Amino acid sequence: MEKTLSLVFKNAAGRTTTLSLAAPRDDLTDAEVAQVMQTIIQKNIFAGSGGELVAAATARLVSRDVSEFTVA
Repeated sequence: MEKTLSLVFKNAAGRTTTLSLAAPRDDLTDAEVAQVMQTIIQKNIFAGSGGELVAAATARLVSRDVSEFTVA
């Protein structure tokens, strides 16, 4: 099963920006995720067309189960 950690931020334009991180640790806590998001905001690590990231909006762990078919 593939897992992705999606960190959703508000940017300076008031829109949301999502950072997706592959293969997060299984034992992540709310506090750890919140701290990482605050560090990203404080260090101004990422900026896009909507400007710098200004607030944490939400975070979610997405699990995806992929089954391959043999067709050839």
